Amino acid sequence: MSRIDAKFAQLRAEGKKAFVAYVMAGDPDYDTGLEIVKGLSAAGVDIIELGMPFTDPMADGVTIQLAGQRALAGGQTLEKTLNYARALRETDDVTPIVMMGYYNPIYSRGVDKFLVDAKAAGIDGLIIVDLPPEEDEELCIPAQAAGINFIRLATPTTDDKRLPKVLQNTSGFVYYVSVTGITGTGEAQAEDVAPEVARIKSQTDLPVIVGFGIKTPDAAQSIAAIADGAVVGSAIVAKVGAGESVADVLAFVKTLADGTHGA
Repeated sequence: MSRIDAKFAQLRAEGKKAFVAYVMAGDPDYDTGLEIVKGLSAAGVDIIELGMPFTDPMADGVTIQLAGQRALAGGQTLEKTLNYARALRETDDVTPIVMMGYYNPIYSRGVDKFLVDAKAAGIDGLIIVDLPPEEDEELCIPAQAAGINFIRLATPTTDDKRLPKVLQNTSGFVYYVSVTGITGTGEAQAEDVAPEVARIKSQTDLPVIVGFGIKTPDAAQSIAAIADGAVVGSAIVAKVGAGESVADVLAFVKTLADGTHGA
């Protein structure tokens, strides 16, 4: 059983929903970013979503774009991002780590080398937003063969004709994007999301986690109540970008986790 599968099994046994936190690796600098990542599990995070900084993050709004720019300016690389996972695994062999980002850095490193290194570093899943199902041979299928889940995004525009294709090689969980557009914009509304989550769950046994547009503990709780969990990214990254201390960032993360777990 993968760490992701084990985590969802544990949460189901406890009657809880999953809280997923996104942070940008290397933001605001390498050491501070690593300190934040190391503190996420104790703050109640069930799955860590580790952003890979990239120069052209087409799915991201200003908050995460700026985080990526700060990380890159500080010298963050794909290798250093893998180092985050290696460092976390020295003390935590339970919390799943999912890398989220774009294909170019992986392609540049070489898919085979990346997958070997990612697996050895303790990476459990990938969310690569610019690789559609038509390109599954490129990374998705090799990743699954290497024992790394490939997590697909479904969106409000993923209709009934498209959905089976999206779900075809997805594993770990399905990430439902609650709003049309980029990260950090709009607000997720449970009444709009609920029928879409139900539609996806009617076609897959995988957990469905909802992200984009969730900014507060109350919002996380309302979304988690109608899904298998909630993802918060931009609201956390904004705290980092504002220069808040590691302790304050993690305290905010804990309120989001408590909200999700209270669903």
